[in-house]
Amino acid sequence: MKKLNKEKLGEAIRRRMAEDQADGRVGGAGICVMQDGQEVFKDYFGKKSYDKGEDMGDGDKVIFRLASMTKPITTVAALIQVDRGLLSLDQPISQVLPGFAHMYLGGFDDGHNLVRMGEARTPLTLQMLLNHTNGLGCMEVGNTQFGRMSREDRLDLAHVTEFLSHTCLAFEPTTYQYYSATAAFDVAARMVELTSGMPFDQFVEENIFRPCGMTDTTFAPTPEQWSRMIVMHNRQDGKSVDAPTVSGCVFEDFPVTWFSGGAGLAATMPDYVRFAEMLCRGGVAEGGRVLSERLVQAMGTATVPETVMPKPQQWGLGVRVITGDYQMPLGCFGWSGAYGTHFWVDPVNRITAVYMKNSRYDGGAGSRTSVLFEQDVYGAAE
Repeated sequence: MKKLNKEKLGEAIRRRMAEDQADGRVGGAGICVMQDGQEVFKDYFGKKSYDKGEDMGDGDKVIFRLASMTKPITTVAALIQVDRGLLSLDQPISQVLPGFAHMYLGGFDDGHNLVRMGEARTPLTLQMLLNHTNGLGCMEVGNTQFGRMSREDRLDLAHVTEFLSHTCLAFEPTTYQYYSATAAFDVAARMVELTSGMPFDQFVEENIFRPCGMTDTTFAPTPEQWSRMIVMHNRQDGKSVDAPTVSGCVFEDFPVTWFSGGAGLAATMPDYVRFAEMLCRGGVAEGGRVLSERLVQAMGTATVPETVMPKPQQWGLGVRVITGDYQMPLGCFGWSGAYGTHFWVDPVNRITAVYMKNSRYDGGAGSRTSVLFEQDVYGAAE
């Protein structure tokens, strides 16, 4: 195990954060790095709101929008049902959601109208939903159809998945991989609802949040939690400014009754650290076992062949996995969010690392802040 040098790590992160804040690249943020269950670094930077001049205060209380860092939580929820024998990674999802029994491929005619191009040969499975080889709700085909959702279609997971069952896939499942921003994980979340008999928010609360001690992770913040939500950041003329968001919505304009498995959660940094630590411990949280070690290992194992997604980064289940020559060790797994959140678990060196920010500038997978954070952490390894 490569041990992290606490002083070197702290110096690197604080220097980097000072530079990023000086030119407005990062607003309010929190960073935590754990190794072998012990805190190596934790601190908060910047402001909760720049327009109001509001400091971060007690950073542990500040709530961040997770965006796609919701996906690993949804993955764990689905895998809990696999553990219980109520779902299977390779079963056709139509066994739970009959509307997905006959899916069609989509394309565009000469007039750029979306048309059916024939029935898909490969039935969608839960594994395809979790490793982005499904073709659901992605690329131009998916985006075109997503734009047609009515207000009723967006009410909750039941309505969302009913709408998605009538959409066309962007490609033949398993022949390609393309990021499904919300659709595939919303379908996975609905499968959890149907196999558990519980609303998805209640399921994750009872089976993940409570045993992990995640007291401020939610799809629908209370008024008190909204008061602790960090303001969205942007960069303007080299300075940090507040950016607008849709009132009462955690992710974009999604209603909070849509428990989006792809992007709908908000959480504090300590809450997400507890989730990541549970994964690092092989599925065991302070409140007991959440997921079997076997399925945590499956989550962090590449499930997409190199012919479809070459090394060094391949999809596991709901996370990217480092499988080749990269700035992080082999076997690290985790994911990012559109607003700049980023985390990973390093099972070999027993490291968990969480970076929290909410920004319209430099977010999403491969963002500058996430790449440099990875470099700073492993630059401190001895």
